[in-house]
Amino acid sequence: MINLLLMTSLTLLCYVGGRWIYRLFPNPLLLPVITATILLLFILFLFDIPYETYIDGAGWLEYIIGIAVVALAYPLYRQLAILKKYRVSLLIGTAVGSVIGVFSTFLLTSLLGVDQGTIASLLPKSVTTAVAIDLAETAGGESSLAAIFVTVAGVTGTILYPLICKWVRIEHVVGRGVAVGSASHAIGTAKALEFSEEEGAISSVAMTLCAIMVSILIPIVAMIWF
Repeated sequence: MINLLLMTSLTLLCYVGGRWIYRLFPNPLLLPVITATILLLFILFLFDIPYETYIDGAGWLEYIIGIAVVALAYPLYRQLAILKKYRVSLLIGTAVGSVIGVFSTFLLTSLLGVDQGTIASLLPKSVTTAVAIDLAETAGGESSLAAIFVTVAGVTGTILYPLICKWVRIEHVVGRGVAVGSASHAIGTAKALEFSEEEGAISSVAMTLCAIMVSILIPIVAMIWF
């Protein structure tokens, strides 16, 4: 119980610290998920705390990720009108993003000679962690690797998507929201909410649709090629 309280408190304090840094310096490279992770790793190394000890105390936080995603339903409800208006664009855009995300990953990793287990862990990188872990295990991958790949995809997508949208001149909230929601799940959606509630709501829908579509695609890929 003491270890649970200590490790959970440490995790929350690191996140609060990461949020504080991001508010002072709102740079994409200083997203709370990045700074909080760095702070946490520094403390674990400084006090020589084994990973097993940390995960034994704070591992339960992993199970509330799915619950936390439900909070995105609020901006979704507030923006129902715009979602209904662009429902066709949302469906088509997310479908294209899902297919490209899965098959481009599979083809590239196959060409590079990556082993089957790593490929299976990498395929669901663009969906939220709770879904990605189950999909990776179903396809024969590792849940821990899947969680890492999901975080990397979320962080890099969140950092790059404002720049890419600017370079290719994507200014409409639907295009921006679908792009980040399909590629960077909840982390990207949180960033989209900083730009506008409409963009965040669209990203939330795209993230949900992407999770459904990828959940259908990955078993098919695994059945045919694995």
